Amino acid sequence: LGTLLGLLGPVQTFRAPDCGGILTPLGLSYIAEVSKPYVEMALGRDLVAPAASALLLGSPQPSGHRITSVKAVDLSLSLIPEAGLQLDIELELGIAALLAAPRLLTLSIQADLHVDLGPDGNLQLLAPACRASVGARSTKEAESKSSSSSLGREVDINKLCLNISKMLLFPNEQLISLTALLPVTPSCQLQYVPLAVPVFSEQGIALSLQATFRAGGVAVPVPVSPVPFSMPEAATSSPAHLVLALSEHFYSSLFFTLERAGAFNITIPSPLSTAALAQQITQVGSLYPEDLPVMLRAELRSSPRVVLEEDRAALKLFLAVHIGAGSPDFQSFLSMSADVTTGLRLGITDTRMMISAATIEDAELSLAASNVGLVPAALLEELFLGTLCTQVPAWMDEVLRDGIHLPHTSGITYSDVSVAIHKDYVLVPCNLRLRAAPG
Repeated sequence: LGTLLGLLGPVQTFRAPDCGGILTPLGLSYIAEVSKPYVEMALGRDLVAPAASALLLGSPQPSGHRITSVKAVDLSLSLIPEAGLQLDIELELGIAALLAAPRLLTLSIQADLHVDLGPDGNLQLLAPACRASVGARSTKEAESKSSSSSLGREVDINKLCLNISKMLLFPNEQLISLTALLPVTPSCQLQYVPLAVPVFSEQGIALSLQATFRAGGVAVPVPVSPVPFSMPEAATSSPAHLVLALSEHFYSSLFFTLERAGAFNITIPSPLSTAALAQQITQVGSLYPEDLPVMLRAELRSSPRVVLEEDRAALKLFLAVHIGAGSPDFQSFLSMSADVTTGLRLGITDTRMMISAATIEDAELSLAASNVGLVPAALLEELFLGTLCTQVPAWMDEVLRDGIHLPHTSGITYSDVSVAIHKDYVLVPCNLRLRAAPG
């Protein structure tokens, strides 16, 4: 029946964003700063190589010049609205010459960076054009000016741009890691899929993502969001490096997937026994002459729903709870519907959002089926509400104990993180921190 209803119900058959993020100018500056050692290493490796003279200084004839050292003096990334980025690199080159004293020259490189969406769905950073110039580090000697001018005429822009493209291999590996499959539970996985190239503006780089889920290795078609998601205006005015935005639909899709994976099917021990229950419901005694522990088996009878309001997140669970005894041959003698609302606490650890259940805010029990006669709702609440209110949050915390991975690349982690809950969405402003120096 569940499979049939899944086919008949509205499912997400189109690509629509349900989360995303904005990398602010401050975040871009941080990335530029931490990239300087990598750029110095990546470019220096080729420029100082024995064949490097042919790349930068050489012509078909030997020039007698050799690069002995490369130092990244400055590196910046500038936003070009509606286009991409401009990369500016200033390198200090140590030059050795056969008939002259060693000296320092500067190599200035300016490249236009564009982002494309590849056929595999991954973002790609491209450098379609670059410009370079060579200048003297010191102007004390006239020959330095003359030599730098001569060297400037010998710069092979095509080969230098090829080196810039090679330098982008590591950033592109990081962009690929953005779409990695991420574990949620042992049977569930999450993947963030870019839906289009990022939008470049003065406020930063905005990227729309769709969270796709798998249960048991199979993609889960989630219900369509009734409201299209777009990046909230509040995300563009944050002083943080990065602002992530997660829609209400993102959280509902998460719990929908957990439902499909059976994560909400549990067995709850009750403090009652059949003999104790028979004192309240007489017919239980005739069903169980021997005193047995009473168990509650809960499953969802309808998909869970997440509700986001200002400073508040809640989860609504629509449970079918079967009450019975016997192990391993469990036999139910009473079933009830339980509509439970529990608050949610949201926090951040590393690049994971930790979701835990707060206290039960509301619960309503009603009789669904009975082999022991009519049982009033008030008696159901007296007998079983306390058990549900303590066990359901604990069970949810166990399911979500590892947290939910947020969109991130493998080389970066988050710091100075806060969580702001608004109506229909959650904002996560954070700063970036390099996880490890690139190799």
